[in-house]
Parts: sequence; C-alpha cells; structure tokens
Amino acid sequence: MKRLKAEWEEQSAVLMAYPHTATDWGAYLNEAQDCFYNIIRALSHYQEMIVCVHPNDTKSQDSLAKLSQVHIALVDSNDTWTRDFGPLCVETNGIALYLDFIFNAWGGKYQANLDNTITSKLMQKGLLKHSLRSVNFVLEGGSVESDGAGSILTTTSCLLNPERNPNLDQAQIAGVLKRELGAQQILWLEVQPLAGDDTDGHIDTLARFLDPNTIAYVYCENRSDPHYNNLKNMDKQLRRFRNVDGKRYKLLPLPLPSPKFYQGVRLPATYANFLWVNNNGQRVLFVPTYQDPADDKVLKLLRSYIETEVVGVDCSVLIRQKGSLHCATMQLY
Repeated sequence: MKRLKAEWEEQSAVLMAYPHTATDWGAYLNEAQDCFYNIIRALSHYQEMIVCVHPNDTKSQDSLAKLSQVHIALVDSNDTWTRDFGPLCVETNGIALYLDFIFNAWGGKYQANLDNTITSKLMQKGLLKHSLRSVNFVLEGGSVESDGAGSILTTTSCLLNPERNPNLDQAQIAGVLKRELGAQQILWLEVQPLAGDDTDGHIDTLARFLDPNTIAYVYCENRSDPHYNNLKNMDKQLRRFRNVDGKRYKLLPLPLPSPKFYQGVRLPATYANFLWVNNNGQRVLFVPTYQDPADDKVLKLLRSYIETEVVGVDCSVLIRQKGSLHCATMQLY
C-alpha cells in the first residue's frame, strides 16, 4: 500500500535554503540571515540539516560550517521556501520514494525557475537517500497534510486555483493525489486564506495533524477580527471529518496571535505552521513564535497535549515574507 508519510515519522534530515542578496530578503538581508541562522542552529541540536546556500555567499557558508550536523549544498535559489519546492516522500510496502512535483511559485506569482530544479540538483549531489521521480503536476508541500494512514487534508482555494493545474477539475486533482500520494480519501476544506497569505490558502497555515487521530487548527475568539467567521466555518467543517476508519478526529484549537503587520500589510502569522523533527525516535515539535502574548499560551497548550518536547522558535522576521517555520523547512526521510 502506498501512502504519503506523516511528518512525525523517522527522518534523516531537514532541508532549508539560506537567504541571499537576490532573494526577496535582500532589503533586510542581515536580519533575515540572523533569523534563518537561529532556526538552523536550534534544529541542528536535534537533527541533521541540509542547507542550500548560494555558491557566491562564502560568508554564510563559513558561518554555517561552524554548526554541527549542518551540511551545505551549494546551489542557487530564487527564494527560501523549501516546503513548497522540496520533495515529498511516499512509501510503498516499506520502500520509500521521493516525488518531485512542479513548483511554479504559487501560480506564477514569482520567479521559480531555480527553485523548481533544486530537488533534482540535491539528487545529483547525492543528498537524497531514496530514488526520485518527477511528476508532471503542480503541487506544493505546504498545500497537503498527511495523517500517514491514508487521509490527505487540503484546501479547495489552493488546489483548485486555476493558475496551478488549469486543465483538471476537482475530481481529477483528487485522482492525482490518490494515485501519486496513495491517499484513500481527500479531506477538502473550503476556507479563505489568512490575511496576507500569498499561497492561496496552504493547509499548513490553517490545520495540521498532530497525530493520526488529532487535528490542531487555527481559531479566532475575537468577533471583530476579519478572520472570525471564516475560521468559525472551518471549525464546523473539521468537526464533520472522519478518518479512513470512520472515526472523528480529536480537535485542538490554536489561537491566532495578535495581528502582525509589516509595511502596512497584515501578515499570516499562525501557530499551525509548526514543524516535527524525529531523529532516531526522539520527537520534537518546533513551534513558531512571534514575540506575542499568545506564544506562551500555545506552547503550554501543546506541551500539555502531546508527550514530547515542544520548542518555540522566533519567526517574527520570517513572517515578513508571508511564511513561517513550516514553510521554510522540509523534512527528509
């Protein structure tokens, strides 16, 4: 049986890409590089890291080389969102395979010619431990969420966006996910993206599996917040979902942080953008924080719910480019 592996399963490394002058981080590159460095350093205490660094950026290469468990891949990139251009790993009867989908920068919003080739370049460099197959279908890792047991959680706003796979309807797209990812069912959320989200509503900003039976999701208590009705509607949909055995999922609501703005634009700051690390059975949940009063509340909530270490990572600079911790990382198996 084929299945898209769940994120909390045993991993071999976490993939990231470092900001450089030609990326959108260029206007405040030092701040961005400090943010990425701190994230890489935090993760590297628990897991091997593969970091894509621009071949001409010798300063960053030197600083990262001083960290343990960090392997540098000299490769050019358009940007830093490895979640969306990195490989997805499926397993069939115990045999793992990486899938390299087409990345077109969320429907052609930005340049993606370099990012779309990074997975194949990592394979050529011998940095991927399993075979790789290219798939002629536009799909970003942040748009699909697997419970590891046959259910894929996603959003209609993203996967049905006409700038991705315009010649396919919902049933045909579901067919691709079932064929390529081994999904037994697709759980479609009809929900609007968070304010500032330029991915058309990636699931990893909204609702995530904490384990095969639990979905953590974003909710809003403030009735005057523009997100209130939208997230209330999402809550109702989640309560109707069942796993492949027909059982309801347990639901864990995560509050929104207070509104975050950069240059007058509200940012899609969300605690659902967490990252699982699992090295030799040692699981750690890394959670983005935003220098917000809700940070401690969320960390305490998750620590009380799951029997594993929960570590907060400051993503207040990372969110300026409308992505957070999960967006900037991709686990490798």
